[in-house]
Amino acid sequence: MEPHQRRGVVALLAGGTGTRMASETPKQLLEVGGRTLLEHALHTFHAHPRVHEIVLVMAADHLDAARALVDRGGYADKVTAVVPGGASRSDSTRAALAELGDAEVDLLVHDAARPLVTERIVDDCFAALATHAAVSVAVTSPDTIVEVDAHDRVLATPPRESLRRVQTPQAFRSEVLRLAHDRAAADPGFTATDDCSVVGTYCPDVPVVVVAGDERNLKVTTPLDLVVVEALLATGEGRRG
Repeated sequence: MEPHQRRGVVALLAGGTGTRMASETPKQLLEVGGRTLLEHALHTFHAHPRVHEIVLVMAADHLDAARALVDRGGYADKVTAVVPGGASRSDSTRAALAELGDAEVDLLVHDAARPLVTERIVDDCFAALATHAAVSVAVTSPDTIVEVDAHDRVLATPPRESLRRVQTPQAFRSEVLRLAHDRAAADPGFTATDDCSVVGTYCPDVPVVVVAGDERNLKVTTPLDLVVVEALLATGEGRRG
């Protein structure tokens, strides 16, 4: 089967605890605009015709809440599993890969803390997988970025034209991501990073191509981010593009 004809799967990672949100509730279960952050992302993927299956990776203490959300929202026809996440983001990705077994699919890995992912981004990720095995979503940086040493002294100022700020989803032919994580797991010096970095490090012969992200596809990390998401949703900007 050609890559662009393969089954489309989303691994939706919601295994974090969101300690910087100053809330006892995991940030993915905080409500904004009438839905939890998790459900905003889940709704977009569930409605997308190219997505056939969703594996939801949830914090282990909140599996029942996630399953109730899936049932209540009518997402159970595509959400085939709700599985516990691990101690790190890479562990959560591996949990999703383990659930998929040896299936060779077009896999999008997305952080539930990015609730405003757009249909256009999903379209572009799947389209890129027709010709590439690894895809990163990223935006240009409007700010100058500097590299510093351990003492905060500037070492270099890379040109902004060559820099991107990485978002999710990141997209892969699942067998490539599985191989990269298998190799990483066998490396005692492995440090958890984003999935494209895992592929870049452990499958260096596989190029990672970048498709355009969106400034609105922000990651909710602090209470201020939640305010921004609420404002975008209130003005309709959160669902454009």
